[in-house]
Amino acid sequence: MDVVISLGGSLIVPQEIDVSFLKSFVHLVHAHTKKGYHVVIICGGGYTCRWYQHAAKKLGCTHSSDLDWIGIRATHLNAELIRSLFKEAYDHVITNPTEKIKTDKKIIIGCGWKPGFSSDMDSVQIANNLGITHIINLTNVDYVYDKDPRKYPDAQPKKTLTWKELQHIVGNKWTPGANFPFDPKATAYAAKTKKRLYIVKGNITNLKNILEGKKVTGTLVK
Repeated sequence: MDVVISLGGSLIVPQEIDVSFLKSFVHLVHAHTKKGYHVVIICGGGYTCRWYQHAAKKLGCTHSSDLDWIGIRATHLNAELIRSLFKEAYDHVITNPTEKIKTDKKIIIGCGWKPGFSSDMDSVQIANNLGITHIINLTNVDYVYDKDPRKYPDAQPKKTLTWKELQHIVGNKWTPGANFPFDPKATAYAAKTKKRLYIVKGNITNLKNILEGKKVTGTLVK
């Protein structure tokens, strides 16, 4: 299947660039595209984003849009790194997920676009733009929980959710640098487009199983 992968920045740069993970990720994407499928990879900001945003706040930055732009530029840096790993990829990082993309390349790399939402939104928008129905959100949690498991020991993992149920969990407000299982605004937008979203812990086994149509550990939203 053709897929959009929302590659969490925390997987690219947990604190340092995770070279081992990226080598395995590149190998798996190559294997999938050799079967004739298209893969779009939208990169998050990760540690770099939060590091700079934290410093900006300490230095007196209070404007939400400024903090968003700092995060967006971090996604650009990560996306350029990922693009450089795929010689056969489209040769420009997509910064506007709604623009017309004319290419026969099977691998496309994108990043954050503009303030007001995270790169999750860019993943949904580019999927809509290219007519792709499956989105894989690779993140640092095993499941979406009914409430924050860091605060509530009785939080329950959810294997399947409707878009409405996910919206109830993530809320409606976007905050720059916040840690959501999926962006609230992206959730609202995706609910209108009938996409299938997998939210899974970003390990290679999970990604491989999704691409091969096998059982995975994670949450399916539909």
